[in-house]
Amino acid sequence: MSIRTKRLIGLVVLLTLGLVLAACQGATQIAAPTQGPAPTEAQVATQAPAATQATAPTQASEIQAPFEEAWAASPHNAADTEAFTRWNETEDKMIPANCAACHSTPGYQDFLGADGSEAGKVDKPHPIGTTVTCDACHNQAAMNLSSVSFLSGVEVTGLGAEARCMVCHQGRATMTQVDAQIEKFAAEDPDAVVEPLTEGDKVTNFGFINVHYFAAAITLYGTEVKGGYEYEGKTYDAKFDHVEGYNTCVGCHNPHTTEVKIDECAACHAGVASLEDVKKIRELSSAADYDGDGDITESMFDEMAGVRETLFSAIQLYAKDVAGTAIVYDDAAYPYFFADADGDGTPDKNDKDANVAYNTWTPRLLKAAYNYQVSVKDPGAHAHGNKYIIQLMTDSTADLNEKLSTQIDMTAMARDDAGHFAGNTVAFRYWDEKGVVPANCAKCHSATGLPQFIAEGANISNPASNGFLCSTCHDVANWPANYTVDEVTFPSGAKVSFGEGNANNLCLACHQGRESTTSVDNALKAFTDGDVVSDAIRFRNVHYFAAGATLFGSEVKGIYQYPDKEYVGRFAHVEGFDTCSACHDAHILAPDTQTCSGCHGTDDPTAIRDEKSTEDFDGDGDATEGLAGEVETYAEKLYAAMQEYATTNSKGILYSPTAYPYFFVDADGDGKADVNAEGAALNYNAFTPKLMKAAYNYQYVQKDPGAYVHNAKYVMQAMYDSIESIGGSTTGLVRP
Repeated sequence: MSIRTKRLIGLVVLLTLGLVLAACQGATQIAAPTQGPAPTEAQVATQAPAATQATAPTQASEIQAPFEEAWAASPHNAADTEAFTRWNETEDKMIPANCAACHSTPGYQDFLGADGSEAGKVDKPHPIGTTVTCDACHNQAAMNLSSVSFLSGVEVTGLGAEARCMVCHQGRATMTQVDAQIEKFAAEDPDAVVEPLTEGDKVTNFGFINVHYFAAAITLYGTEVKGGYEYEGKTYDAKFDHVEGYNTCVGCHNPHTTEVKIDECAACHAGVASLEDVKKIRELSSAADYDGDGDITESMFDEMAGVRETLFSAIQLYAKDVAGTAIVYDDAAYPYFFADADGDGTPDKNDKDANVAYNTWTPRLLKAAYNYQVSVKDPGAHAHGNKYIIQLMTDSTADLNEKLSTQIDMTAMARDDAGHFAGNTVAFRYWDEKGVVPANCAKCHSATGLPQFIAEGANISNPASNGFLCSTCHDVANWPANYTVDEVTFPSGAKVSFGEGNANNLCLACHQGRESTTSVDNALKAFTDGDVVSDAIRFRNVHYFAAGATLFGSEVKGIYQYPDKEYVGRFAHVEGFDTCSACHDAHILAPDTQTCSGCHGTDDPTAIRDEKSTEDFDGDGDATEGLAGEVETYAEKLYAAMQEYATTNSKGILYSPTAYPYFFVDADGDGKADVNAEGAALNYNAFTPKLMKAAYNYQYVQKDPGAYVHNAKYVMQAMYDSIESIGGSTTGLVRP
């Protein structure tokens, strides 16, 4: 957090003035209603009355507070908007308990327990006539608030002043409420229209669930609080980690006016001079074409709009073809989704000339419509957590597609970012339950681990992150310079370098694997018989994308190198294209295939073959195929040799590229992993030293999918030696 921000917060607390909370949300722990009118965005957000319309602070009201003028013109004090006048015409002139927390000062104090009541709930309705005044947030209970509970049941702890914002800016529904309604109606068929539920004299409709307004916190915290509807089997981005000092509500918004600190955005985002300019931002870490329109230079706001448009097209197709009634949407009229039985693009009318709410919901349609609404009702979602929202909408479209006779074409759309920034992937989400990445993983699986390792030469546990940050590789103190690394130590103990201070050494720090010839030999040093079967032998996994180890070959011994065999060293490509970033964009990560075509005559790396490599290495009769094909067939022959050896010497073995520990028992040879009494696959437990070495090399090649480019001859040498070691046939194979 910046010094400036700390001072600002300190002044706010000391003076007990100003305001942090928004007044357009529902209470934190109250179930979301599905009926009844709700204020529109225009009514809630666009009107800012003069200070004379405000309800003055209840203490020392004769004193002009330093921030009072800023607060008075803010949405928090928009006294004549529906957020505060919605209940003026009711008979009792009271704000219901499930609305009062965020639509009145006494209601918010009630929720905090500042009025002496139990904290965490609103006990009773509260009178109309207040906005959210200074003393709503500036009381001891509010100042002590450091955690917020979401309707999903998740509690976010360790918060600062932003906790006061998040009480209300979290909406009134999450995926928990969507699932609860589906369960209540026993709606097991995802595509069957759900009939009303009759309980005695009460009839309840299966209706749309509205997230409510300005639910910025669920966008910001992503999968951590489960605010959007997340689909089973999918992973999602966690909290959007902006730069230090600008990753909380009050870090980016003035707590009294609620306005975005535009002048501070411009320090990093060139050309940003207005709120509209924020919609034009797109960072290098957002390299994918999310909406599939072929434009990867448009802003993330526009990418989101494109994905949203595609989702709505899917919603309309599904509603008409599967649910049986066409659907239209109005973002300013409750309940937002309306029936359009005649298909004229406008809501049907009832006998009172009122719009007919959509009433042929299926569970699948409800989930998609909920996510659509989540994307609309946070107008700042493009800044708060655009990747999370894109993932929700993309998954909803794909889910609807499963039942569409004419499917939405999603082939050009992208859901995930490049690996370093793919915060939704297992590489960054594996540690969510504990919240920290352990020391032996932190260097490469957290945003702060690499800088720590460079500074200290070791890691302790680090906080789980939503992918890398700019500061993972760039030295903020000397921006935009990279951290300086002169040489890198590999698991074998070898030290190599692209050159003193070369930025590509940063890549080697992680893209080196976690094992080597040395560690494999150490693991097997107790075994003198290479063919002895032992359940004490555990598979050694090189880990993922050990491209640096492949590139440097025998210099670092990343693959298992057999004694008395010779292996090539670093693959020396042409000058200028012999480092990581020379062939891969440092942010997009994908290879620059257009540059390849300048020399190789093709932009397909799998078709490339060095003109000096004229031999048919894999023995398939094709000496002109790309080296990718040579390596692939070599690997197939190694796997076949492993299976034959395992069956002969111990018991059948099966490889799975996606399930740890990758090798499983297949004693009956049916091509499926054997299972235990609980139905879990049996880990392979009959390795011999020879089989483990061969399996290590096979896995090594699988886990560097670019091995054919990084050092094809090196990996083919090791695979040839592996086949030979376990008695497999090398007939037709050529060892480079």
